[in-house]
Amino acid sequence: MSGWRGLVLFALVIAVLPWVVRNEYYVNVLVFVALNSMLAIGLTLLFGCAGQISLGHAAFYGLGAYTSGILTTSYHWPIWPTMAVALLLVCAVAWLVGKPTLRLHGHYLAMATLGFGVIVNLILVEAIGLTGGHSGLVGIPGLSLAGFQLDTNLRFYFLAWAFTLATIILARNLVDSRVGRALRAIHGSETAANTLGVNTPQFKLQVFVLSAALAAVAGTLRAHFVKFLSPEPFNWATSIALVVMVVIGGMGNVWGAILGAAAVTIVQEALRAFRDYDILVFGFLLVVAAMFFPSGLVGLLGRRSRPRGDKGAETA
Repeated sequence: MSGWRGLVLFALVIAVLPWVVRNEYYVNVLVFVALNSMLAIGLTLLFGCAGQISLGHAAFYGLGAYTSGILTTSYHWPIWPTMAVALLLVCAVAWLVGKPTLRLHGHYLAMATLGFGVIVNLILVEAIGLTGGHSGLVGIPGLSLAGFQLDTNLRFYFLAWAFTLATIILARNLVDSRVGRALRAIHGSETAANTLGVNTPQFKLQVFVLSAALAAVAGTLRAHFVKFLSPEPFNWATSIALVVMVVIGGMGNVWGAILGAAAVTIVQEALRAFRDYDILVFGFLLVVAAMFFPSGLVGLLGRRSRPRGDKGAETA
């Protein structure tokens, strides 16, 4: 799927899908596919394009959700301006975290971001006066748009996927731009990129903040969709699940991020009764992906769609 034709076709499928499914539970799952797609696309830009691993991305997701939830519930701020404040706050935190940690590489960067995620999750658990701790934050108001209440799964479905489609357009334009080429150069070799005049610290920090901003938007939408927040969905296991989405979907590929998000979200729903073991399944999926389709689901589908004898490169 490429270009504007692919995007228009995808948008048409998204518009028709809930009328075909016609089931509240499945529409609810598709809303979470949209939110996870935004998260996966942000991590794809950071990890798949720029080669910067993050094992604490769920922290930005949680910060966005809790900031919007706390300000609208405890302080009665208007929802849409609050969502903007949550976005700005998460961007500021991402800048402060990314400035020192992005000087690290490989396992050191992974451990630093994992540590940040654990710290944020501990704050969400322990700051009971603000977050409610394990008991959760309740009474979060729902969204409305121009007086139209988005109080059903179907209505929120279209809002969530509108944000996701905007994210797809943003990401694809970024990947095809000069910035995207610079990020791929950094992924290939930071030393070579520096030699070619690429400001690697600046580009790495910018894409880190952008990926955190997308996570914040997804978090604010989640808060006002579920209307309840607890720390569990924003822990280290969620960060691992996001990495699995990117890897099995196809690293560096926007459509791959959506495929990976859909696959992992469905697996999570199927394993809801076995939540203590889902990390084992994710590990198994990563091993299978590495062994049998290292280019991800999007690469696997690309190979099957090509005529036999066509050995051209897969489009990223």
